[in-house]
Amino acid sequence: MDGTEGNGGQPGPADRSHRSSVSSVGARAADVLVYLADDTMVPLAVENLPSLTAHELHQAVREVLQLPDVALDAFALWLVSPLLEVQLKPKHQPYKLGRQWQELLLRFTDAPDDDVAMDEPSLQFRRNVFFPKRRELQIHDKEVLRLLYEEAKGNVLAARYPCDVEDCEALGALVCRVQFGPYQPGQPTACALREKLDSFLPAHLCKRGHGLFAALRGRGTKAGTGEQGLLNAYRRVKEVAGSESEHEASLSPHYRAYLLKCHELPFYGSAFFHGEIDKPAQGFLHRGGQKPVSVAIGLEGVHVIDSREKHVLLGLRFQELSWDHTSPEEEESVLWLEFDGDNEGTPVNKLLKIYSKQAELMSSLIEYCIELSQAAEPATPQESAAGPASAPGSSPPPTQHPQLRRQGSVVCSRIQHLSTIDYVEEGEQIKRVKPKRSTSFFSRQLSLGQGTYAVVQPTESLEQG
Repeated sequence: MDGTEGNGGQPGPADRSHRSSVSSVGARAADVLVYLADDTMVPLAVENLPSLTAHELHQAVREVLQLPDVALDAFALWLVSPLLEVQLKPKHQPYKLGRQWQELLLRFTDAPDDDVAMDEPSLQFRRNVFFPKRRELQIHDKEVLRLLYEEAKGNVLAARYPCDVEDCEALGALVCRVQFGPYQPGQPTACALREKLDSFLPAHLCKRGHGLFAALRGRGTKAGTGEQGLLNAYRRVKEVAGSESEHEASLSPHYRAYLLKCHELPFYGSAFFHGEIDKPAQGFLHRGGQKPVSVAIGLEGVHVIDSREKHVLLGLRFQELSWDHTSPEEEESVLWLEFDGDNEGTPVNKLLKIYSKQAELMSSLIEYCIELSQAAEPATPQESAAGPASAPGSSPPPTQHPQLRRQGSVVCSRIQHLSTIDYVEEGEQIKRVKPKRSTSFFSRQLSLGQGTYAVVQPTESLEQG
């Protein structure tokens, strides 16, 4: 089921109140509610709902909203609940999948039985995971831009897209411009922004502590954050000459500016899955445990994001990894990621183990994204998902900016925070070692002539770990 994503309780568009997309069912007709990214709905009166395909409902939504042809590729229909998110293929029949929803939850989530019994999906019109950013740059229709903007804004505010403070303020300033118009001194005031700060900045940046410890922690924080930093960024928003005559038309450049800023995030447009990884052993007793992560998979690669700290732990382009998954029938549901690393300067193989009942879905999506990247033009696979580096001789994509080169940026990998298995293959045995780089443990990897995932031969003096 390509394009399937399991949220597994991660914050995002599913964290709204439960709602049903089928409001009334008669002998032949039904009123179907399709939700948009801004939480408004499109009511559709349809015949023979059980046999309708996602493509037919998609077409009906486009007709009601009077969207241009590009919307056929830019958006998809999703079944979404707080427990699971599924992007539908055009041939899928949403009504029948909705009837099978509890079976999907039992297969792909760890939700308690009571939650499974109460969960009900809604039908949502959202960005297509397989729509390339380069095509998004070519869109000029105001309503399509607005829908993409609303969805991106929701993902930023929900911290599904981790952003540095400076970028959160820049994005929040564009939201201010959309809501309040051009900046006017004293309007809005810092006090007014403070009252609805979570409409412009992610919630974790809006929290305010109390007491001595909060005050001590605040001494080292950067000046100008919060509402004042937002106001400063709002003041710097550039206006388009001659755009103020028509307010609605003037918003398109700001929708586009918001999306362009989001394009700097390597996981923009990805599908998100819930999982857990092992923590590095710490302390005298070497206690570890597990930490929750979200796994973002899109056309540019795979990113493992710390769900609590709101930063990237690992970012890999498809050329930089091998992968596989195991199912519960074999042992446990796990997605394995293998990538190049080093230990004290020595090249190694690293294996990251991601525990998730959605491992099968993630593996299938990686495989399909690789197929798409191989079918696309040669320049596409060179776009970096892990940072500023690009292949030798290639020019960086136009949406890649110096922001990704900030030291300590939340979008940079933190491999030192991962508990990985370092290994080498020697003869017919695979040994965990203090490491030397060897052949790939997995056969599933991107086969591109310019891929960066290469092997080196192990030396004879390996120290076994």
